[in-house]
Amino acid sequence: MLLQSANAMSNNHTQKDKNLVIFMPSGRRGRVETGQSLLEAARQMGVEIESICNGRLTCGKCKVHVEEGTFPKHGIVSGSSHLTPAGDKEKELLAEMGDGCGRLSCSAYVQGDVLAFVPEESRAQKQIIRKSASELVIEIAPAIRQIYVEVDTAVLGEHQGDWRRLQTALANQEGLTDLTIDLQALRRLQTALRGGKLAGGKWAVTVIVWQERELIDVQPGYVEGIYGLAVDIGSTTIAGHLCDLRTGAVLATEAMMNPQVTYGEDLMSRISYAMTHKDGLDKMHTAVIKSLNQLAARAAKSAGLRPRQIHEAVFVGNTTMTHILLGISPVELGGAPFALANRDSMDVKARDLGLRFHSGANVHVLPSEAGHVGADNVGVLLAEEPYNQEKIVLTVDVGTNAEILLGNRDWMFSASSPTGPAFEGAQIAFGMRAAPGAIERVRIDPATKAARFRVIGEERWSDEWETEIETETEYPAHLAVGICGSGIIEVVAEMFLAGILQADGRFNPNLNHERVVWNGRKPAYILATGDQTGNGEPILVTQDDVRSIQLAKAALYAGAKLLMLRANVEKVDKIVLAGAFGSYINPQHAMILGLIPDCDLEQVYAVGNAAGDGARIALLNRNKRKEAQTVAHWVQYVETAVDPDFQNEFVGAIHLPHASDAFPHLEGMLPEAVAIVRNGRSRRRKRG
Repeated sequence: MLLQSANAMSNNHTQKDKNLVIFMPSGRRGRVETGQSLLEAARQMGVEIESICNGRLTCGKCKVHVEEGTFPKHGIVSGSSHLTPAGDKEKELLAEMGDGCGRLSCSAYVQGDVLAFVPEESRAQKQIIRKSASELVIEIAPAIRQIYVEVDTAVLGEHQGDWRRLQTALANQEGLTDLTIDLQALRRLQTALRGGKLAGGKWAVTVIVWQERELIDVQPGYVEGIYGLAVDIGSTTIAGHLCDLRTGAVLATEAMMNPQVTYGEDLMSRISYAMTHKDGLDKMHTAVIKSLNQLAARAAKSAGLRPRQIHEAVFVGNTTMTHILLGISPVELGGAPFALANRDSMDVKARDLGLRFHSGANVHVLPSEAGHVGADNVGVLLAEEPYNQEKIVLTVDVGTNAEILLGNRDWMFSASSPTGPAFEGAQIAFGMRAAPGAIERVRIDPATKAARFRVIGEERWSDEWETEIETETEYPAHLAVGICGSGIIEVVAEMFLAGILQADGRFNPNLNHERVVWNGRKPAYILATGDQTGNGEPILVTQDDVRSIQLAKAALYAGAKLLMLRANVEKVDKIVLAGAFGSYINPQHAMILGLIPDCDLEQVYAVGNAAGDGARIALLNRNKRKEAQTVAHWVQYVETAVDPDFQNEFVGAIHLPHASDAFPHLEGMLPEAVAIVRNGRSRRRKRG
């Protein structure tokens, strides 16, 4: 039965006569019959789209956006003409919603290949984006401060302007000189002064001064409250922390998918999109600005504020993300010498970017280290401060593009490794982003080869689920619908430990087991059976999936090993896993897979969204911005793309966990045959 069901699933995925439909940002894809609605296709693939009216064209909840053009990364040519035209009722409903570009998936029928983006408000199962703020001790010294000041009123015959009167008062009462004033604040100045008239004849106002040199706001009387937003613009997710700049408290944390994934899941795909489409940069820039405004609005609402009360912001992101944010073409980053438009920190007015913050708000972008190690990595540096430690620390920010740091107080190297989107669940047959129903933990019995797993949204492991459902309380909260990043790492490591995979990543040809099925010459492992999944079909881990993970982990390991070679060190004292994804990686499985070098497992730990924490540090302490600038230039960057040693290290790192490197801290855990071979190689290297 397992074999028949799995083969049926495999056959479904290879039917070329059907239309290819891809849903973003989940990345789920499948082939559907002509005439099937997008809503039906989504449900078939486990993509949950809201539809309260169940296709009656009354609720408008099932809205999607169809992408136009050629998308080589996804292997698809998509267009609105590949759907049936919208009827009058659908057009009326979309017009009422103020969306002339969307389609309602319940009444859009597939006629050809389609790449559809499901906006967040249309998703029934919201994406799980784990980028919460860490507990940090931060000295509060923000770039802006609020000052109450009393100003002499204007009198007849005295011809100085009101701005000069306010300048004089600030100089006398606060010692602030040589101040400039933002044009928007100047327009409000006279009304504010006269609105704050005191009984004694003076004017009282509260002003906000940025970096002790520019007045950005003036309000009548005494007013309290200055707020800032720290944002990590990741390739896949965007996370922001709204903070009280007086106390440092995090008032709200919000996160959302980066809508740019539609144009490419990895950085080179987005650079290519900007290069090959005249409006590519504009589309991606507009998408991220719109998302930042949405994120800010949600955070402000959660804190009982308005977006216009955000007076300061700090943004971090990789170099491609910051270029697109600023509306600068990232094309030069696509090839040697990987030139940045600007490596140093930047301050720009939020309004110039189209951000609906306070009219005078400033956006500070942390500096970059090199062509492909950007402000997000500098944020990690600020948060973890390896440059102040004596021990040798390897810091890895695991994501679509992995940034790697190695060093201590005496020296520091950095590099970037193009791991690709496999760790995010992309390019995996049943891969998906972290959402309810995604398999995130896996254990495989070496004897029976059967897997037990845990999905997001269900605390119990699959072997604890009742096979005979008697009451609703016994039924799992979520059945399995796919595999997310942490799940794919664990299942590949567990398949290796169980003898299903060989050290070279190939399926064991001598294993004849019902859990291993074949589609021609390509094997696959049945991770979840049909009765454990939401659509009744098994979830498979294919040979191609394993290969994708091998390539991704080899790129990361090779980058770390390259830095160790440059530093002339054979081992590290600590390994820090940064990033939201790093927080959910099991260190032991990561080492068994060969994702990270050997290290005492007790010294391998996750720190969460360190890039976002670094942005928050820079938001709350202006002196840390100067420190970031200094450290970014001090770190020595190693260019993996052109380093001849990288390819050699990459080839060795393809194996599980490695073709030759020793892992003494995994002693007794690896399959016996692998350990014997590896120890033999290690002894030969020592004799040589």
